[in-house]
Amino acid sequence: MGEALKRYRMVDIPRIADARGTLSVVEGKPLLPFDPRRFFYIYDVAPGAERGCHALRFDEEMIVAIAGSFTIRVDDGESVQEMVLDRPDRGLYVPPLTWHVLHGFSPGAVCAVFASAPYNPDGYFRVYEEFLEAVRERDAR
Repeated sequence: MGEALKRYRMVDIPRIADARGTLSVVEGKPLLPFDPRRFFYIYDVAPGAERGCHALRFDEEMIVAIAGSFTIRVDDGESVQEMVLDRPDRGLYVPPLTWHVLHGFSPGAVCAVFASAPYNPDGYFRVYEEFLEAVRERDAR
């Protein structure tokens, strides 16, 4: 198993339930290994569409299925794993240099992402071969 796949992990988000409903809270550390600097969500995904399809150079994310479900494929350049996210009280921590693809969105799915930094278009690998080259360079050090 590659280095990034050793570091990604499922994160259980606290649930507070009573007769009025359930509330879950993400406040950063210690739940996450970073303090979120950006939050965004993805919804109304067309059938068969894929999201993500990139790796972050330095930043970290936690991805949560707020509603519905979807599958996420994580790839560290050596190993690939897939898992289904389908609970609003459980997210996937994605470290830097992890290629990830979200697919198989159920109707009405909402994907929430907590990110460690504001959006920077230069902070992404969007070409898989460039991502693999960065992994090789990192591993050669």
